Amino acid sequence: MAANVTVMPDKLRAAVRHICLAGGSNEREAVLVADNLVLANLSGHDSHGVGMLPQYILAAVEKRLVVNQSVRVTGDAGAILNLDGGMGYGQVIGHEAMELGIRRAREAGACIVSLRDSHHIGRIGHWGEQCAAAGLVSMHYVNVVGRPALVAPFGGSDARFATNPYCCAIPATEPGGEPIVLDMATSMIAMGKVRVAMNKGETIAPGTLIDAKGNPTTDPKTMFNSPIGAILTFGEHKGYGLAVIAELLAGAFTGGNTMKPDAWAKNTITNNMFSVIVDPAKLGGADSWRRETAAFVDFVKASPKAPGSDGVQVAGEPERRYRAKRNHDGIPVDATTWSEIVATGESVGVSASQTNAAAGLK
Repeated sequence: MAANVTVMPDKLRAAVRHICLAGGSNEREAVLVADNLVLANLSGHDSHGVGMLPQYILAAVEKRLVVNQSVRVTGDAGAILNLDGGMGYGQVIGHEAMELGIRRAREAGACIVSLRDSHHIGRIGHWGEQCAAAGLVSMHYVNVVGRPALVAPFGGSDARFATNPYCCAIPATEPGGEPIVLDMATSMIAMGKVRVAMNKGETIAPGTLIDAKGNPTTDPKTMFNSPIGAILTFGEHKGYGLAVIAELLAGAFTGGNTMKPDAWAKNTITNNMFSVIVDPAKLGGADSWRRETAAFVDFVKASPKAPGSDGVQVAGEPERRYRAKRNHDGIPVDATTWSEIVATGESVGVSASQTNAAAGLK
């Protein structure tokens, strides 16, 4: 039986890059995919990390994902860019879309980026961080089509949409500082976290899942059975409401699709994303937003620790703590996930010994 492994980040990037190259990607694409997936693991979001690679490579082999694809501008209205991802790797399409949006926001003060038909664009916080690193505020709404629904509407008993994430990122207030990055699914948990729990043989917290009959369950396998169960929205009607807004902004207004039976026939992960990117210096002034943001964060974090807590954090801090630890100690990968990655490599001509050697494993 395979064992759990711990892999240093640079080695894990090398292993993923090697498999992507064998799967037909060019060097730039393989590096972007590897960097993105490993950063998700480093950030503590294993659901969007290297465990996604088997799905990606299979989709590429079956031509549901187009390797070496670039984003295409289909409409340019100044502060509004309409983009088509052509079902390319989301790690490439998202990066290029944000590059275009950042450039336009610097010129015009703001830019709406309407992106449709990208393969899975991964952790949405990655795109918020890219904008924040450029000194810009951003908001991102995402929907998922191309495969069956996963999340039940509030008051319903079966799945009608996907995990529809939302992200908002605020740049650092001073050089060397850290951004605020709120990145969340509108469901109780992301589907990838259900997969991770199943691979680890763990249960899911009560109040998160329902089975195919609408009954509460803690068994992650319910999301991989037929008929499928459903994940619940966070905050009951509140998360449901935000999920609907994400579905419509990302699915209807980008020219993509919204979730309905005829939109999941492709059996793949298609993402549409509606992004708003703003230069804060063009609003109340550079000094004002930096001063007020820093003052508010300091005030909030000065709240005394609640009993049993680690104190107040702002969005983005948990990820940075994970990164510090995993950069030092390595990234844990459960046995099932690592076996799937090794098998994926073999499917494109990379032997198990080559994958393990690239990862620094014997």
